[in-house]
Amino acid sequence: MFVLHIALQGCLRGDDVAYGLTADTGGHIRYLLDLVRACDRDPASDRIVIATRLFESALGADYAVPEEAVSDKVTIVRLASASPDYLPKEALHGEVASFSEALVAWIAAQPVRPAIIHAHYADAAAVAALVEDRLGIPFVFTAHSLGRVKARAMGRPPTDTPSLAHRIAAEETALARAALVIASSRDEAEVQYATYAAYDPGRIRVLPPGSDLARFHAARTCPRVDASIDRFLREPGKPALLALARPVARKNLAALVTAYGESPELQARANLVLVAGTRDDLADLDGGMAETMRDLLVLIDRHDLYGLVAYPKTHRPDDVPALYAYARERGGVFVNPALNEPFGLTLLEASAAGLPLVATDSGGPNDIVETCGNGLLVDPRDPAGIARACLRILTEPGLRDRYVAGGERAAAAYDWDRHALRYHALLRALGAAEAPSSHPRQLLICDIDNTLVGCDAGLTAFRLWRSEQEGLAFGVATGRSFHSAMAILEQQASPRPQVMITSVGSEIYHLDANGVSYTADRAWRDTVSRGWSREDVRAVLGQVPDLVPQGPLEQRPHKLSYFGDAATARRVRGRLDAAGLAASIIHSHGRYLDVLPPAASKGTAVDHVRALYGLAEGNVFVAGDSGNDVEMLRVRRQAIIVANFSDDLATHAALGHSYVARASHARGVIEGVAHFRKRPVHAG
Repeated sequence: MFVLHIALQGCLRGDDVAYGLTADTGGHIRYLLDLVRACDRDPASDRIVIATRLFESALGADYAVPEEAVSDKVTIVRLASASPDYLPKEALHGEVASFSEALVAWIAAQPVRPAIIHAHYADAAAVAALVEDRLGIPFVFTAHSLGRVKARAMGRPPTDTPSLAHRIAAEETALARAALVIASSRDEAEVQYATYAAYDPGRIRVLPPGSDLARFHAARTCPRVDASIDRFLREPGKPALLALARPVARKNLAALVTAYGESPELQARANLVLVAGTRDDLADLDGGMAETMRDLLVLIDRHDLYGLVAYPKTHRPDDVPALYAYARERGGVFVNPALNEPFGLTLLEASAAGLPLVATDSGGPNDIVETCGNGLLVDPRDPAGIARACLRILTEPGLRDRYVAGGERAAAAYDWDRHALRYHALLRALGAAEAPSSHPRQLLICDIDNTLVGCDAGLTAFRLWRSEQEGLAFGVATGRSFHSAMAILEQQASPRPQVMITSVGSEIYHLDANGVSYTADRAWRDTVSRGWSREDVRAVLGQVPDLVPQGPLEQRPHKLSYFGDAATARRVRGRLDAAGLAASIIHSHGRYLDVLPPAASKGTAVDHVRALYGLAEGNVFVAGDSGNDVEMLRVRRQAIIVANFSDDLATHAALGHSYVARASHARGVIEGVAHFRKRPVHAG
């Protein structure tokens, strides 16, 4: 497979990238190069080309070299566009037409055309769309960061900044045109993209980036790096609050300095270390970086933090592990206060090096902290909250050790080789689409967690069994959101479902003809919207004692999720009834409580899908393991309870008709289908 990447921003070269050299030479280049290296290791990849701009600049001669071999399979190709100079991202829209022409000519000269194009950032997507128009090559899109998110963080409408308005328009086009959108986190997929008119959740996949964490796990201090920091500090042995980011406004380093400067207790317990890019002379910094650095220096002076804050001028890329080790050896904390962090590779690196985290609650850190349990999330606009979180880790017994232990999970959870396998599987599937059957003879819907997945051997058996089932449409019904469900299914290499019933039956998605993306069922959305007063329900439940909301990502337009026991669930029912608000309440695993529209459940969603396929009741199988499957199991004649059930399903009064399998997980599903197929089928 030949994959062509387009990346127009920053100073891109194959090795020793000068991160922070310009405002646009940052994490997206690191992401791209790491992705390409992982894809290079995968035998599925035949050729990889990165197409970027060629320009003359005092920034370095490398960027005027037309072609750079990175490995036997990987090449960076630099193409001339209208301007011969380095340009910031705000000016790149003017290069789209000329760069597209150069790229079309380059592709035409190749012996084999790329199978697919991967566009990085909005202007690259604009180029990819023009190439697709000319040559018919589809493209996937990674935004890296989004203009609407930036505008919200800046607190002013995009129309106030013409370049930002242009960027947002290009992002709308990218979302509308891309065959698939690659997101780094659920926050990006479910919150950030949702602000766009072209938002289509079924065409977005969450593929968390990996990181070369082995070198950070083995990080050791370096006397030269230590000296570059210690020279600023009166007590260099104190714990260090370490921040590592380019000095740009959205990284919000000023809030961290303010948090530190306004907390005498934090100053007494720790030093602050700001590693903010690389500079020879402040006046030579690109774009707004000089202004940001001046703002930081003003804050340091205003709070009289001399001797307490270190801000070294330079560091090399290979110094980064030693920077983490510096903070770790002093019992410190890594802090990322960005207004929004699309993913957060530095969080993974710091965790692997043995540092607990205090991180922004906006963006990818939500996923990282939830997955690894390695730190605290904070509102980046609340300096006092940032200070409190840092002090908690520094002072609460055992908390720091718990977060450090959580960081050990980062390497397994965020691995580039695993990312590359999923990425290539998606690209291959786009190129060899198998349209789903529109007239199946039977339908199987099963829960995901602890039913379909949870036993590797069982899922392996299910994959083989599924491949032999002609005429059987396969779907899932889960409490997870669409993107959370897709992530676990693809990580486990599950057969791709033809239909996905998600968020406890409140959403339905159908597999598209390309065999990869999905389309939301609008008719079902209209059905569950009737009689649903989400904000009224939320307001009433906000007054219920001991009812704790689950995380923001678990709250959906047609689902409110909480933690609570059975007694709490009864109180919720009573409050809603007293308020005259119609809702369905699903309690499962003794602690999860979902409040849904009255028409929404896994059971009603399965019946909607059954009707779409024109199937009789006797041709539908459902399988589950827990309390949030009861509605689905209760109303289906051919209901399967796998052997590893919870919530006393086997003795549930409404489930006496169910088949309780002797086998657990996916093997139990196979067993149950075989059991019902042996019985006579009645119309209905």
